Amino acid sequence: MRIIGSGFLARNLAARADRHPGVVVYAAGPSGGSADDAGAFARDAERLCAALAECRTDGSRLVYVSTSSVGLYGRPGPRLVESGPVYPCSAYGRHKLAMEGVVRASGPDHLILRLAYPVGPFQPAHQVVPALTAQVRAGQVTILRGARRDLLDVAHFTAIVDALLIAGVAGEVVNVASGTAVPAERIVDHIAERLGVRPRKRIVETPPESGISVDRLRELVPETAGFGFGPGYFRDVLDRYVPVTPVVPEAPVGGASGGAVGR
Repeated sequence: MRIIGSGFLARNLAARADRHPGVVVYAAGPSGGSADDAGAFARDAERLCAALAECRTDGSRLVYVSTSSVGLYGRPGPRLVESGPVYPCSAYGRHKLAMEGVVRASGPDHLILRLAYPVGPFQPAHQVVPALTAQVRAGQVTILRGARRDLLDVAHFTAIVDALLIAGVAGEVVNVASGTAVPAERIVDHIAERLGVRPRKRIVETPPESGISVDRLRELVPETAGFGFGPGYFRDVLDRYVPVTPVVPEAPVGGASGGAVGR
């Protein structure tokens, strides 16, 4: 497959680039839910349209990596499903939804993946887990109370892409997530435990967010049953990618040189 993009997702997909001839994976464009650069959105749209034109010419299938974030789905609900309505509440979400429409209307065989919050190697510092980890290390972290994040190991993302393409899935919109949206404070607490620190918490109240349905994903990729998805999955993901920092005990008065290590 040909991968368009050079960032976090593209670099992780590169290990599977020798598979799936006749497939183009579009893993480019702004990568953060707070992105609102009109120029960047315009460049992304132009690049996507060029890729779609090439796919129309050579008959390739285009896999478009969209988002399942609150920025796209918007309002909370009991089951945020691919076939249901969406109410984008950010410029990023509106852009992603518009690009999904372009993909569907442009003619080539396609697959749209609404990706949750991937975690893993090569991740940019502004994304959820690296940003929270940096704040925790610095000793103060801002927590959006009401926010929930469905973390997904990027290795599972690439395995899901592989499985969907092997199965020949096309013309679908699929939520790609673990199915468990975790309150932001629980993610912060586990990161802090891994790093051995007790950061000060600044709480910002936000509207409650819902998790998304992964029923369609489970139907299309039964292998996900072996990925460990469930309430404790987020801790497994963090354990893989947030390094342990042992807590150094305070030295007794008159003890070893160097004194206590502050937190």
